[in-house]
Amino acid sequence: MQTNLYKNIENDQWPIVYTKKYNVYFLGLEKLHPFDAKKWGNIFKYLNEYGLVNKETVTVPNEARKKDLLLVHTEKYLKSLKNSCRVACIAEVVPLILVPNYFVQKAYLKPMRYQTGGSILAGKLAIDRGWSINLGGGFHHCSAAKGGGFCAYADITLTVKHLSLYFPQVKKIMIVDLDAHQGNGYERDFKLNDHVYIMDVYNKFVYPKDKVAKDSIRKKVELALFVEDDEYLIKVKKNIIEALDEFHPNLVIYNAGTDILKGDPLGGLSVSPEGIISRDEIVFSIVRNRNIPIVMLTSGGYQKCTAKIIADSIINLYSKGLITGPNESCTK
Repeated sequence: MQTNLYKNIENDQWPIVYTKKYNVYFLGLEKLHPFDAKKWGNIFKYLNEYGLVNKETVTVPNEARKKDLLLVHTEKYLKSLKNSCRVACIAEVVPLILVPNYFVQKAYLKPMRYQTGGSILAGKLAIDRGWSINLGGGFHHCSAAKGGGFCAYADITLTVKHLSLYFPQVKKIMIVDLDAHQGNGYERDFKLNDHVYIMDVYNKFVYPKDKVAKDSIRKKVELALFVEDDEYLIKVKKNIIEALDEFHPNLVIYNAGTDILKGDPLGGLSVSPEGIISRDEIVFSIVRNRNIPIVMLTSGGYQKCTAKIIADSIINLYSKGLITGPNESCTK
């Protein structure tokens, strides 16, 4: 199997993946969902204003095509996305039922396919450069056979499967999911898979409460409502160290949702912006100090301010030497 998703980047490019085609436009219908449909573009805008990346130095992904998606998804599932009613359930925007599927494909599913392509490309770039960040992706509620929770494509499962196919040296992968919600999609896909280790830290009182998927979690940390910085950061640090001591991966996929932020309408936790920045620093520091490649996906986050927090966190990673620019040697 061949794919156009993997490509080599120039020496002056960052392993930060983004295209303006990530952003969702439904002629205003996107405002009916709590998700900020312009989050990804705003992250890039803040990074660009800071001077970290620009249109020339950011890595632009290709759209995941049907042949790429079929590595995980079934023909039946992909065909179901041609039904606007089905997509409306996945996107959780009921009026989409009335929208012609052609427009649904263009305004919502195509951006999701670009973000999925970005996640898959980021997997390769992490191997090449030691780290990568997809400014989108992290659709952890989608499995091979079923979408949900705004997640139409199983980009995490697809990233793992592509890496396994094209990089046989990557035999063991760890998924560290710190989104506020349980990552039930890929958990269903990797049930009984000894080559994929899942650490999931989530609010046990919110969606999806998937008991079947929980069986796949090797390091499970269930949180109560409104957990704050101190408890959260202690648990994240303790458990990621224990997970890496138990399982020695060739690569880490870090699902860095910002819906843990206090006030998020769906996350139900109370972590501060500073807590999110510290969390990302903790993860990158521990993983990179062990010389393990890491892929970061931005996943959930349903407040307008999360784009700025994500950008600030990436800038902090750079200032701490945990990620490095083109032609720079890593200090970690």
